[in-house]
Amino acid sequence: MEFLIRAIVIGAGATLLLDIWAQVLQRVAGWPAPNWAMPGRWFAHLLRGQFAHEDIGRAQPVANELAIGWVFHYAVGILFAAVLLALWGLGWSRSPTFGPALIVGLVTVGCGWFILQPGMGAGVAASKKPNAWTIRALNIVGHIVFAIGLYGTALLTR
Repeated sequence: MEFLIRAIVIGAGATLLLDIWAQVLQRVAGWPAPNWAMPGRWFAHLLRGQFAHEDIGRAQPVANELAIGWVFHYAVGILFAAVLLALWGLGWSRSPTFGPALIVGLVTVGCGWFILQPGMGAGVAASKKPNAWTIRALNIVGHIVFAIGLYGTALLTR
């Protein structure tokens, strides 16, 4: 039970920090905030057996896709925290160090690059987007922020 509670709290805390980071980027740099309806649409279609889309924005809309997207976003953050705890053990959450959180944060960039972005029609690592290198850089920085959130939430809740 402790594993599940810690995974939920640490994953949700890290995801919340990532969302705060997205708001900072929007206000300071004018970068658009994530539209969680599109990953929600993708996930809903995935459950129906369709992994890849030419353009998720043109795919059939799904009821409650924004809510699905937000739940999916936090569920993935919790899953990544669970992976961290599974690999480094509950002891890590009681005495956290930054290294394991950073490793998980950087490795999970691959989930976006090789699963989510291709599935939504953006290509591997956003290769079909005109600003692919900007997106890649922001993905890496965002996952480092997520890693800081994993570590920071573990520190706050140890």
